[in-house]
Amino acid sequence: MSGDNDLIKLYSTQILALAADIPHHERLENPDATVKKRSPLCGSTVTVDVKVKDGRIADFGQDVKACALGQASASVVGRNIIGCTREQVEKARDQLRAMLKENGPVPEPPFDGLKVLLPARDYKNRHASILLALEATAEAMEKAEQAHCA
Repeated sequence: MSGDNDLIKLYSTQILALAADIPHHERLENPDATVKKRSPLCGSTVTVDVKVKDGRIADFGQDVKACALGQASASVVGRNIIGCTREQVEKARDQLRAMLKENGPVPEPPFDGLKVLLPARDYKNRHASILLALEATAEAMEKAEQAHCA
C-alpha cells in the first residue's frame, strides 16, 4: 500500500492542476527557432517554438505530449519564460537537473514554482520528462541566437 501513497504524493493536486493548464500551448507561426525533445525512456515529447528579441524570449509556444509531471514542468516554464535570457533558461535547466538528480536546491525565481516536482526526485524514470521543456527551450534559444548571428 505504501507504493500507492507514494504515487498520491507524487501526483499531487497542485501537479495535476498545473498539468491541466499549460500556458502557451499553441505553436508559433514563423518562430526564430524550433526544437523537439523526446525522452527515450517514456516517450514523452515537448516541441518548443521561440521568438527572441534583444536576447530575450519575446514569444513562446509549446506542444507537450508528456506525463503529468512533464506537463506540470512545462506549465511552470510556460508561465515564466517570456522575457528570459538564454542564461536564465540554461541556469534553470541546470538547477532543475541538480534538484532532481543531486538533491540540489529548488531553481531560483522565476522558476521556483518547479518545487512542486520535488517528490519526483525518487522517480529517476520521470526525470527526463520533467526536464524536456527547459532543455528544449535552452536549445531553441541557442539556435535562435545562431540564426541571428548568421
